[in-house]
Amino acid sequence: MSDLILTTRDGEVATVTVNRPEKLNALTLEMWVGVGEAFAQLDKDENLRCIIFRGAGDKAVGPGADISEFETVRANSAQGSQYGAAMHKSMGAMRGCRHPIIARIKGLCIGGALELSIMCDLRIAGAGASFGIPINRLGLVAARPEIEALVGLVGAGTALEILLEARVFGADEALAKGLINRVVPDDDVDTAVSEMALRICAGAPLVNRWHKKFVYDAAAGTEISAAQANEGFACYDTIDFQEGVRAFLAKETPKFKGK
Repeated sequence: MSDLILTTRDGEVATVTVNRPEKLNALTLEMWVGVGEAFAQLDKDENLRCIIFRGAGDKAVGPGADISEFETVRANSAQGSQYGAAMHKSMGAMRGCRHPIIARIKGLCIGGALELSIMCDLRIAGAGASFGIPINRLGLVAARPEIEALVGLVGAGTALEILLEARVFGADEALAKGLINRVVPDDDVDTAVSEMALRICAGAPLVNRWHKKFVYDAAAGTEISAAQANEGFACYDTIDFQEGVRAFLAKETPKFKGK
């Protein structure tokens, strides 16, 4: 993969950066594919505890897709289907990644950039960030996987408002709509994201992975088997459970191993 998608590592935290700042990180087809590949690889890393997703620089996560390449990669329904398959594979890789993901949002978070941010588990935005999915201005429809993700986060009524009005709106409104978890001053975004990542890393990583899986199953209304219902009780057989109880009784900070 080229340097359009950067993956860096700081201890137990990885960062995936959409890296095309000269175009405000506008997404090309190559970048969509690269995002999916990055998260598929990180999912395999047992030593990770948290991932941060962001755009390069402070001006944008992204303005959406790079429309200039549409005439070659998205010019008709057949190409659109192929392009959509790449998008949805990458979105699925993010949602299916076992590790908690935080979206770091500064500046524009429009269209495809917002759709990728929705695939993250938590979203922190600067007060100056802006949001929207104004694709009806292009005569472009959001495909069903994108709609399902949006509706799952904000509900049908708000999803329709975002798609039909096609407005670009600010961080406070995004917070009120449930699109993001927290708004902080623009200068404090990186600190807030780092502090959230540290709090996540302080928890038992296996438990965080189970919680992520169980929450999305519950949100989707997934019917689970008796074996799946008992899956959470496997925590009692982990070394981390023993460590957590020991540390609590000893009034110490637990040292979880992810085992």
